Amino acid sequence: MGIDGLDEELGLEETQNNSGADGITDIDEARKKVRKQFHYWKVGEQEYRLKLTTQMITKLEEKYRCNLLNIISADGMPRLGVMLTIIQAAMDPWHHGTKYKTVENIYDRYLSNGGSQVKLLSDVIMPTMAVSGFFTENQAEELIDKMEELDDTIL
Repeated sequence: MGIDGLDEELGLEETQNNSGADGITDIDEARKKVRKQFHYWKVGEQEYRLKLTTQMITKLEEKYRCNLLNIISADGMPRLGVMLTIIQAAMDPWHHGTKYKTVENIYDRYLSNGGSQVKLLSDVIMPTMAVSGFFTENQAEELIDKMEELDDTIL
């Protein structure tokens, strides 16, 4: 069994889209700034909707046996295979049945359109993590700014 991709895990279980509407609205929550519903990743003419659901987060944590923030922040740059697997998990509820090989092909198109691995982290992974509730918009912006500085120093 390979460590990259979720094809095996996704093939065994049907994903659900539980919006969690229980009819109760907390007034303090209603006053807070509403988080973006999705991050959109545009590659060429195709646009992909990305957001990690709780189910996908737990599948990734089980697969890698640690918290996703540890994977993203440990030792600088995460492995490309890990980032593509996160993208696969974030795509699946909205683009059902997306295979890991398909995500690899999308990434190749992304590179052909001027993308890079550092930009993938700053422009795709970090905003996806933000809309998925890992950190606030301000925290995400700070992290993205740092990633852009790193990208500028590498080029």
